[in-house]
Amino acid sequence: MANVEQPPNAPAWLKAVTAEDRPDLWELVNTQHLFDGVWPEYNHHGNHAGRYFGALVPTHATLQVLFIDERSGRVVARGRTIPFRWDGTLDDLPAGIDAVGIRAITESAAPSALSALAAEVDPSYQGSGLSALLIKTMRAVARLHGFDPLLAPVRPRWKDRYPLTPIERYARWRRHDGLPFDPWLRTHERLGGRVLRCEPRSLEITAPVADWERWTGMWFPEAGRYVFAGGLAPLEVSDGTGTYFEPNVWMIHGV
Repeated sequence: MANVEQPPNAPAWLKAVTAEDRPDLWELVNTQHLFDGVWPEYNHHGNHAGRYFGALVPTHATLQVLFIDERSGRVVARGRTIPFRWDGTLDDLPAGIDAVGIRAITESAAPSALSALAAEVDPSYQGSGLSALLIKTMRAVARLHGFDPLLAPVRPRWKDRYPLTPIERYARWRRHDGLPFDPWLRTHERLGGRVLRCEPRSLEITAPVADWERWTGMWFPEAGRYVFAGGLAPLEVSDGTGTYFEPNVWMIHGV
């Protein structure tokens, strides 16, 4: 039996399944790295991310979503989530994606909320509304399993264009129609999401400068702050090490 309902207003060719429904497809996605190209190379090297992303299946297989294009049998989108304990207050809200992931895998208390970790869409299907459908489906998964609310440490899509602007200011930028300037924040808000808090140090990536030079195609010849392609914030270089903290924006959705 499927563990997730079909997304509302989804195209007829789209089918939603979970990793429990189709473990074979989940494994295929991982072994063939089907969504690796969605992210900048540096994003695959978080210091803590492997711990919680690696814990999603089989433990939380019912909470991981795949979208299949039934015309071709291709997996065209993936939504990854993790349940965690949260008392509903800002004081208890984890400080970003690393913090929520680590809390989820280390605390023994029963989880009460669900956090989105990633909404990934095949590049050839981007712009077709699948990202919004992923959010709706994650919300449905939360509701089905009794988690309320759904939270998301959103990675703003255009923040790399303004890496020197603090995330708190960037998240407040609005268009003339009153909606957020950033398209990913805008998608969440249109679906009923609202900002809880900005996190300037959400995802940590600390690595030797040689690794950063390979990931970015840049040269970092001396200590200092560097802006690099695809980065949402500057890279701090010191003593042969590059330290980067990616900012996120916590958004909350009722289920």
